[in-house]
Amino acid sequence: MTPFSVEHRDPKSKARAGRLITPHGVIETPVFMPVGTQATVKTMSSDEIENMGYRILLANTYHLFLRPGLETLQKLGGLHQFMSWPGAILTDSGGYQVFSLATRCQLSEEGVVFSSHVDGKRQKLTPEITTEFQFNIGSDIAMCLDDCPPYPSLKRDAKESMEQTLRWAKRCKMTYETWLEAHQANPLLFGITQGASFTDLREESTQKTVEIGFPGYAIGGLGVGEPKEMTWSLLEASLRPLPEKAPHYLMGFGQPEDFWEGVQRGVDMFDCVLPTRNGRNGQAFTSRGRLQITNAPFREDTQPLDPHCSCLTCQRYSRGYLFHLFRAGELLGPRLITLHNLFYMISLLRTIRKSIIDGHFQEEKEKFLETYKSSENAIC
Repeated sequence: MTPFSVEHRDPKSKARAGRLITPHGVIETPVFMPVGTQATVKTMSSDEIENMGYRILLANTYHLFLRPGLETLQKLGGLHQFMSWPGAILTDSGGYQVFSLATRCQLSEEGVVFSSHVDGKRQKLTPEITTEFQFNIGSDIAMCLDDCPPYPSLKRDAKESMEQTLRWAKRCKMTYETWLEAHQANPLLFGITQGASFTDLREESTQKTVEIGFPGYAIGGLGVGEPKEMTWSLLEASLRPLPEKAPHYLMGFGQPEDFWEGVQRGVDMFDCVLPTRNGRNGQAFTSRGRLQITNAPFREDTQPLDPHCSCLTCQRYSRGYLFHLFRAGELLGPRLITLHNLFYMISLLRTIRKSIIDGHFQEEKEKFLETYKSSENAIC
């Protein structure tokens, strides 16, 4: 049985509403996944995430591989039991973090050797190691190891990186198939397409990844510094060859306006650290744009963060109180803004999904963009 099905399509775009079946429940798409890097969505408990309505989150292989490690995770019942999370978990392969966080990286055909940012010890990640690790800790959706080139990249380097990612994808799939034969569980493995800033490489990467064959596909290597207009043209090139009956995952995107643009082009899944990172720094996403609660005008403001929001933070606390918490260095401040931001994200994705089902996607998108202001025109 195909794990993904499209239930509704927007007649004027490639937006679609679907359902993705995982070992830990059905996920309605389009969906945003909170990032729980080290088996925690920062400042939030698993109960709080679940009670907001989230049914899937993301965890990071690189961090969990280094700490607490496979042996500890297995002794403590696997990742779901470890973090007391009943929903689905998508784990990334760890490749991006190796190149961005680790030191003394050495990339070869076999994989990547690096020095841990935790204790400096030399470690190795290969397609086989990262795939087995993800499934052995209980991942519902695992990602292939990929090589994400920087922006800008020479075309020669981008092509080499893309071809390396394809060779690793084949090894990840072989490991996946061997693992499935030995276990009763039925998790999913997604391939990742690359190609840097070159349209032809993007299409070639997707075509060849589809030839290998996966239950789902992720678009990687975007949002790494390229202009936004380039992002969308490259995304379209990456999406074009993808099968309709597979979920399409745009990695690392979390701006509210990006959801509309991605979904319009056929994206089903998103993840990003923005709701939590910005929340810890006092920045809230609201129906009228971003709001920086630490700014002086909010010192005596009696309004909620967003008068149109029904989250706990907006129902119970004023902007003036939140301003005070941040200025006083109280931990409750980052928690309350993070809670609001995560509630905002899931509410927005529900609005997008409903607009597709109701046949009003384009109208709702235009309505949203009229009222939502970009970071250049934030409330304050």
